[in-house]
Amino acid sequence: MIRAIAGLGLAACLAACSPAVQTDDAPAAPPQAAPVAQPAADTASDNMPEAIERALADQSRPAEDRELDINRHPAEVLLFAGVERGWTVADLAASSGYYSRVLSTAVGENGRVYAHNPDWVAERFPEPNEALAALSAQRANMTHIVAPIPDFSAQIEDELDAVFMVLFYHDTVWAGTDRAAMNQAIFDALKPGGVFLVIDHHAVEGTGLAHVQDLHRIEAAIVLEEVTSAGFVLDRQSDMLANPADPRDISVFGEGIRRQTDRFVYLFRKPVA
Repeated sequence: MIRAIAGLGLAACLAACSPAVQTDDAPAAPPQAAPVAQPAADTASDNMPEAIERALADQSRPAEDRELDINRHPAEVLLFAGVERGWTVADLAASSGYYSRVLSTAVGENGRVYAHNPDWVAERFPEPNEALAALSAQRANMTHIVAPIPDFSAQIEDELDAVFMVLFYHDTVWAGTDRAAMNQAIFDALKPGGVFLVIDHHAVEGTGLAHVQDLHRIEAAIVLEEVTSAGFVLDRQSDMLANPADPRDISVFGEGIRRQTDRFVYLFRKPVA
């Protein structure tokens, strides 16, 4: 069973929220119609546990998203990444916007979320991307971007505080993305001290990139090596999405393991100097 992160000292209000795990790699279905919630006004009394609680309680969140929360641990993920009110965040390969929506509410009206899908994903999976575009059009602090990942920052006006890439790094391998250029673009788009959050499905140690397409898994050591080669430092890692029962040698879509895979959570940081 995927474990919740320990030692974060979540407020009692967050303890009542369903933890959230990541979904599998297939883009999610378009979200159900729901009331549109605009980002909450920023106030001096806001703190992040309360802001995240509001984000998860957002009534505009589709039922499909809420059902995924039990395995995705979104509250813990946002706190682990250090997300703050007013931050500017890029959600890369956002699909229909599970994290984009939560981030939009959490960062508030003075923050901004760039909800991105790679061009080939938008072409191959038009419905989730159209849902992301519709969501972005409804939210004053969200911008929809479709572009190759190495070129995503061309449409971003300000330096970023954070970049999220959830369950997609392995897809960049079999899709033929220039990952050195991708990681460099992410590094360059972040302000000094900014963070890059990567979550993906564990592969068996020693298998490298061998199963990025058939099992949709990647060896964590490969991600660590490639991202740090761009100049990032590993700030910390978490086992909040660990599942020791996952043998790591079966497809992430397999019966009994789908949405319950063993996942690594890395938080990389761009050095201040």
